[in-house]
Parts: sequence; structure tokens; C-alpha cells
Amino acid sequence: MKLTELTAEPKLIEVSIEDKEIVKEFGEALSFHTWDRQPMDVFMKLASVSSADEQDMGAMIDIVKTLILDENGKQVLTDTTVLPMNVLLKCITKITEMLGK
Repeated sequence: MKLTELTAEPKLIEVSIEDKEIVKEFGEALSFHTWDRQPMDVFMKLASVSSADEQDMGAMIDIVKTLILDENGKQVLTDTTVLPMNVLLKCITKITEMLGK
């Protein structure tokens, strides 16, 4: 198989957070969107931050906020909008799990 057969434009996909804690707190699963594949620079930045000895959470959030999107591909997190910390951590976990596959 040629590598060119594996290339494609990124597609917006829905990601669902369905664990017990989230459903109990919000009464339902939460969802957000992200791209099904990321550019290598985003992947490498996230990998370097998550593998650092003293993890820089600010740097990770700066990267992840570009990956947490609404159904139109717009960033959910901006300079004026934030998520509850427990939800943000669940989103970070989902994104890093997806990038690892």
C-alpha cells in the first residue's frame, strides 16, 4: 500500500464523555468535537508537554483548547470562556487517548 492512500483531510468528529461521574453530575453524557487527525506539530507539542518531568498544565491547556471544538469547528475555550476543571480534565484525557491510537 502506498502512503498516499492513507492521507486525508482532517474530519470533524464527535467525542462523548460518558463516565459515571459526568453523567451523575450533569444528568447526561457530554460531547464535544475535534479533528480525527492532528498535524504533527500539535501531536509533538502535546507529547512533549505530557512527558515533561514537571508538567506545565498551562502549556497543555493552550494546546488542548485548540482541539476542543463545537459542532462547527470553533474553539469552545477562549480567553473569556472556560470549562469546569473536572470537565476539562476529562476532555484532555479523551483527546490524549485518541492521539495515542
